[in-house]
Amino acid sequence: MSDQKLTRIAIVSSDKCKPKKCKLCIEVTPASKIAFISEELCIGCGICVKKCPFEAIQIINLPKDLDKDTTHRYGPNTFKLHRLPVPRPGQVLGLVGTNGIGKSTALKVLAGKLKPNLGRFNNPPDWQEILTYFRGSELQNYFTRILEDNLKVLALIKDAIIKPQYVDHIPKAVQGNVGQVLSQKDERDMKQELAADLELVQVMDRNVGDLSGGELQRFAIAVVAVQNAEIYMFDEPSSYLDVKQRLKAAQVVRSLLRPNSYVIVVEHDLSVLDYLSDFICCLYGRPGVYGVVTLPFSVREGINIFLAGFVPTENLRFRDESLTFKVAETPQESAEEIETYARYKYPTMTKTQGNFRLKVVEGEFTDSQIIVMLGENGTGKTTFIRMLAGLLKPDSVEGSDVEIPEFNVSYKPQKISPKFQNTVRMLLHSKIRDSYMHPQFVSDVMKPLLIEQLMDQEVVNLSGGELQRVALTLCLGKPADIYLIDEPSAYLDSEQRIVASKVIKRFILHAKKTAFVVEHDFIMATYLADRVIVYEGKPSIDCVANSPQSLLTGMNLFLSHLDITFRRDPTNFRPRINKQESTKDREQKAAGSYYYLDD
Repeated sequence: MSDQKLTRIAIVSSDKCKPKKCKLCIEVTPASKIAFISEELCIGCGICVKKCPFEAIQIINLPKDLDKDTTHRYGPNTFKLHRLPVPRPGQVLGLVGTNGIGKSTALKVLAGKLKPNLGRFNNPPDWQEILTYFRGSELQNYFTRILEDNLKVLALIKDAIIKPQYVDHIPKAVQGNVGQVLSQKDERDMKQELAADLELVQVMDRNVGDLSGGELQRFAIAVVAVQNAEIYMFDEPSSYLDVKQRLKAAQVVRSLLRPNSYVIVVEHDLSVLDYLSDFICCLYGRPGVYGVVTLPFSVREGINIFLAGFVPTENLRFRDESLTFKVAETPQESAEEIETYARYKYPTMTKTQGNFRLKVVEGEFTDSQIIVMLGENGTGKTTFIRMLAGLLKPDSVEGSDVEIPEFNVSYKPQKISPKFQNTVRMLLHSKIRDSYMHPQFVSDVMKPLLIEQLMDQEVVNLSGGELQRVALTLCLGKPADIYLIDEPSAYLDSEQRIVASKVIKRFILHAKKTAFVVEHDFIMATYLADRVIVYEGKPSIDCVANSPQSLLTGMNLFLSHLDITFRRDPTNFRPRINKQESTKDREQKAAGSYYYLDD
């Protein structure tokens, strides 16, 4: 029994702990900013957890053998990381796991920016002891290379280039126009080639501060890729990019591979992660409390383990339910059901804005339906919705017998800029008071999106993923005919994306409303879509929005423009991109079946 003894860790959340309001169940010295719990003396009674009115305390029992694998802990009562991902030279290592599970901590350690203290934050070990700890593993060679090459002052190895996760911060750090910055950083003589690949040619004279989210993301990838380094790290390189740009970015990331270089990628779009990785490490645990890194797996096995929530090599389940993507074509409704739907028609319309012209082909939609808009950035998806909402008047309307119905629209924009100077509770109270107090809305939307735990946090202090969840709640909480949801997956981790998809789908069905969703995460788009509108033409110049069509027909059309094919994984039915010119890719293209093959 002694071998099974549990190691107990206590976590106190600094953003929730308010020691001045504490009762005497936990004593706090006048000098301390947050409460301190002695893990050696803690007996796990749980009284402090129940008594803390701010839910700032968590007491977690860990299996004892995990304690030997502690890589880093920031301090007493704080997050703890167990084990590290193992990079391999000449291969792309993909990391997958929920937010707050230690991916960024692992990146900092592997980048040499954070010295692993092996859990001893009071008397941290020196590098000799750290290397001895990793003796016999590939990590020993990795850290030895970092240290020895650092003595030769190869600064790019020491610093390891990291593409920031939140591209919004880039303009504050980088001054000048795109062309100048790329020229200054260009050590591989790749500026022109990368500018063409990442569609930056037309913004070369533009100031970095004036770039859109997608342009900033592609610029950040280019800045990393033009430099010479032995270690490249990318944190969510696909955010803000459309499907075509995501694949291009993945190809650019893979082009950085050399026999002696390491490439490490954190990515929540599972189809992109699948496409660009050579092997995968999953991270599991309790967000904000502790994270554990698995052994490396093949790409397919690693992603499937993450989705299944079960690690066979450790015989360990880390999630109660597995995540699957069984997407069926919408079944033919009976005549009775069809009559219960409200049907809406819109005519063929055109709209010109500056040099951009959009033609919308007439179509129809019903309530209880989600229409996913598939197209590159700049093809006029938002313009079309603004016309439906009556916010933009079309230049011409063909077919005078069809009038554009006026709709009340609730809109979640792509970019979310928090300006509200108060808590999430006050924001919800002022914007969607009736909804957020309704038990049905609480159980269908707020609980799955974990809004309860954000209620007392200041809106301006929320992370990107937390802001996204609050924005989705605000959008769905506003009474409307049409819900326009622009990129609901941005900043959400893979698990939260699937939860958000289920929330949107359930809400639209129950409320008998219509949603138009702009989504570039392919797995999420296929999961959400009842019908799809495919956009064709030259982005920002001349585009056509086709009529809404079935998922299968629309996806085939869309993927044929991108010249990529998808198959599905037999285990959990997730879409997987076929490698270019692979046997499967050639077979599907010959059959004209770009989207899925029948199993």
